[in-house]
Amino acid sequence: MTKFVRNFAEKASGLVSAAVTYSKPVATFWQYAKVELVPPTPDELPAAIQSAKKIIQSAKTGSFKHLTVKEAVLNGLVATEVWMWFYVGEIIGKRGIVGYDV
Repeated sequence: MTKFVRNFAEKASGLVSAAVTYSKPVATFWQYAKVELVPPTPDELPAAIQSAKKIIQSAKTGSFKHLTVKEAVLNGLVATEVWMWFYVGEIIGKRGIVGYDV
């Protein structure tokens, strides 16, 4: 029994250091998630509505054709992110991937 306790004590420090090392990315994720994944505040809603109106207006007038490549790529990435969050929500809602062409 004392051999077991001694081996456990020797390995426990290694396990603790590994746990601390591998938990750092999780802490970084939560740090960014607290900022990026919060819903908009009531103060931010008018700006979001104005931005949506601007996008609709640019689609009507065709001014989106004058975007730089960098702006177009960033807009595409944001649209892809929204699309993927939609699918993640659908998968969570269905509680499975069954029925989706993944």
